[in-house]
Amino acid sequence: MFTFCPLQGALSESAASQSILELDGGVKVLIDVGWDESFDSEKLKELEKQVPTLSLVLLTHATVPHLAAFAHCCKHFPLFTRIPVYATTPVISLGRTLLQDLYASTPRAATTIPQSSLSEASYSFAQSSTSDSSLLLQAPTQDEIANYFALIHALKYSQPHQPLSSPFSPPLNGLTITAYNSGHTLGGTIWHIQHGLESIVYAVDWNQIRENVFAGAAWLGGPGGGGAEVIEQLRKPTALICSSKGGEKTATTGPRTKRDEHLMEQVKLCVSRGGTALIPVDSSARVLELAYLLEHEWRADVEKEGSILKSAKLFLAGRNMSSTMRYARSMFEWMDESIVREFEQVADGRRQNGRDANTKGKAGPFDFRHMRLLERRAQIEKAIGLKMDDGDPIPKVILASDSSINWGFSKQVFKSIVKDNRNLVILTEKPNLSAQSTPPLARILWTWYKERRDGASVDQSSYGDAIEQVYGGGRQLLVHEDKRVPLDHSELIVYQQWLATQRQLHSTLQTGGATALEVSAADVDDASSESSSSSDESETAQQGKALNVSATQASRKKVVLRDEDLGINILFKKRGVYDFKIVGRRGKDRMFPIQTRRTRMDDFGEMIRPEDFLRAEEREDDDGDSNRGGVKTEDGLGKKRKWDDVGATPSGKGGKRPALVRGLSTEAEEERDEIDDAEDEEEDELLGPSKLKIEDELHMVNLRIAFVDFEGLHDKRALHMLIPLIQPRKLILVGGNAEETLALQSECKKLLSAGSGEADSKGTDVFAPREMETVNASVDTNAWIVKLDDDLVKNLKWQKVGGLGIVTVTGQLLSQLQVGGSGNNGSSQNANSSESSEDDPNKRRKTEDSAVSTPVPTPATLSSIALVHARRNAPLPTLALPTEMTSVSRAAAAPLHVGELRLADLRRNLQNNNHIAEFKGEGTLVVDGTVAVRKTVTGKIEVESIGLPTDGGAGARSGGTFYAVRQMIYSSLAVVAGA
Repeated sequence: MFTFCPLQGALSESAASQSILELDGGVKVLIDVGWDESFDSEKLKELEKQVPTLSLVLLTHATVPHLAAFAHCCKHFPLFTRIPVYATTPVISLGRTLLQDLYASTPRAATTIPQSSLSEASYSFAQSSTSDSSLLLQAPTQDEIANYFALIHALKYSQPHQPLSSPFSPPLNGLTITAYNSGHTLGGTIWHIQHGLESIVYAVDWNQIRENVFAGAAWLGGPGGGGAEVIEQLRKPTALICSSKGGEKTATTGPRTKRDEHLMEQVKLCVSRGGTALIPVDSSARVLELAYLLEHEWRADVEKEGSILKSAKLFLAGRNMSSTMRYARSMFEWMDESIVREFEQVADGRRQNGRDANTKGKAGPFDFRHMRLLERRAQIEKAIGLKMDDGDPIPKVILASDSSINWGFSKQVFKSIVKDNRNLVILTEKPNLSAQSTPPLARILWTWYKERRDGASVDQSSYGDAIEQVYGGGRQLLVHEDKRVPLDHSELIVYQQWLATQRQLHSTLQTGGATALEVSAADVDDASSESSSSSDESETAQQGKALNVSATQASRKKVVLRDEDLGINILFKKRGVYDFKIVGRRGKDRMFPIQTRRTRMDDFGEMIRPEDFLRAEEREDDDGDSNRGGVKTEDGLGKKRKWDDVGATPSGKGGKRPALVRGLSTEAEEERDEIDDAEDEEEDELLGPSKLKIEDELHMVNLRIAFVDFEGLHDKRALHMLIPLIQPRKLILVGGNAEETLALQSECKKLLSAGSGEADSKGTDVFAPREMETVNASVDTNAWIVKLDDDLVKNLKWQKVGGLGIVTVTGQLLSQLQVGGSGNNGSSQNANSSESSEDDPNKRRKTEDSAVSTPVPTPATLSSIALVHARRNAPLPTLALPTEMTSVSRAAAAPLHVGELRLADLRRNLQNNNHIAEFKGEGTLVVDGTVAVRKTVTGKIEVESIGLPTDGGAGARSGGTFYAVRQMIYSSLAVVAGA
């Protein structure tokens, strides 16, 4: 059995994606842990309830709608880190940088404590509650996020894998998951889940069209497939779960080259006016497509005479962009074939010309020669303030995170350029609504773009197309700025009460492992986390559940621990402390502290942490990290310097940071050094308890607004073409708003009914569930449970088909009383699993004539009998051997060939039997040059021969190659004979 329930992202404007699949045996699979721009913790309440019953988690894309709540769940849901999580390597790497950028950019991502929880805590301690519900949870640190993503199991495309289950999960019973390329993002996944008879394809946010960086989805065979049929593994699933987002979008933008030209014309038009073009984009996935396009367009345009872009600057702004690009340079095999070929050409040129081949014009796909990375606010301000010799601002193009313009550097750039009508904002996707009181800034700009209240400028491109840019018209726009501020005395008391309550609750739920609640970033592990680890000491201080509770209650008034509270742990919790007096100490305070990491085991032994084996050039830039954290290392002692690093000068000052690319002019190098030397004048990061403060800023919008579709999602044409080819038995639509989902539902019903005919269209259901609505999409829609008699079981002849056993049964259905008595005059019921439940009229009439006591049970009566027995806790009906063999012979089923033949397996078996078998044309298997084997869309095997006489070869004994091939096909199927 199989049920599907969308927790978020169904018939909703929110783009967040969370879905639960419940399979037979109580196996629950969570797919995606998404969030929207509101970062509302109330939307995760239902997910928190499901955590103790989850078996595993699958991740599809490294974007906010699919991944943003992952770190929050790991930190604040005690059992979540014990659930196995599976994703592809790019999703793991880019998802890590995405969440590190997210939590470093906006305090709203830490989420506020619900007012109901604060009220309960205040009531339980007879304290006055506060009306302010903006108290923030402690956000996960950068190291914690890296540790959470290190727990994810990496998979490759087309690699069937039997996953591990959580400790509190029922047995998976041979569950197999396989990842396929979905396009849209790097490492984006279409999940195929096989469990028993259930074959489920989860395809949300996919793109069939090849792009500059990303290959198309693997429906038709992946890169270079070009087939006319869907690959066998994804064809005819029990259920296809598909996103309806973009169901109303037609292919108006034309091919990919047309889209790229449209974007560059918008950029050149803004640059020619001397303005700044802002392109808001996410910081992990789609940014790779835009960064690659702009860099290569800059390279080509600069070499032309009269270049427009030569005087303009190109920037890529994001707090972790250097890490994102470093990961991208190491994952070319996950990209389109054109990227691989480009990298191979550059690598060959470097081997031939030496290390400095970049100086001769050769650069890799993501070796930026014109694009400058910005990772600090001061660098953004410095770059925006660049001016030419005459005092006019230098034209600039800035790619900045995030696409919603609600957080990240895109918001800072937007506020800096909003007043000048020469500037431009280019939206690359349709923004979604969230549950906030005010929609995201990108959504407001999108609404203004569609309204065109103040008109638009229409210019002619070099290709003859019209370029539209909508005027802002001097509208007033209210921008909310989120800030983190410390708590006052009354708020701190309420926070302490809530924290103590949550610690006591989590100590009873979480057995083994550190608690999920943290007081401050400096106090990572405290007494509550140490109480969960086992100890062999004779002292019983702070041992046992009762003492844990008392210790928690005693620590309510001291949330921030003092030095004497830390004890011996001060040696590794406080900087600069190297000694501790143990005179008069007892127990743990007499031993040097050590933090032990719990080893995680899999089928091959202890799990390997890849970050422990990184090379020096693959590690993070320690200097940049130390500057951001406020701690500076001393002369980099004990660390290797890179090839281009300059050592410390005699005056004590370090040398310049190495440039990201070589071959730049002196002016460009000085400009880069000037931007690099810009220092942030921000206050120290607040580590203790804090709250969210929102400040409103009013801006007059005079810039222009444009839109170019770079979302990289399927459109209406792709859905109408592929869904009939996939031929799902059940279709479930999620991931879109109500209007486009319901419209696509009605269209898919017509498409599937027209493609399968009247008889088969009855079995194709199209569901469009709402959030929290459960859909039964199982293939076993007419299944009942009966008990088999011992004598009947002895006569069964099982056939193996794909790891399953199948048999036809002809027996007599008896009740418990009939099993105990004679019950010999009952009628026979044919329970052939491979035929439909409808009986032949002639057979039914003859059976009824021979019936004496018990009528033939129909499926309705059979289900009612089973239901009555289940309600009464009585024994199930028994299927026994029939007594009248005459009726058995008449009702016996004809032999059937069961199974699905793969041409690749047939080719391998024929080659093992000394036949020459090769694929030619589109999916045609040619054997010995005389026999052609094809597989139609419906799964039927067609064998054709040119009629040559027997050649006396490998197939001579059975009458030639034709008969040898036919015999091989029959041997690959299970012959289920009538019982």
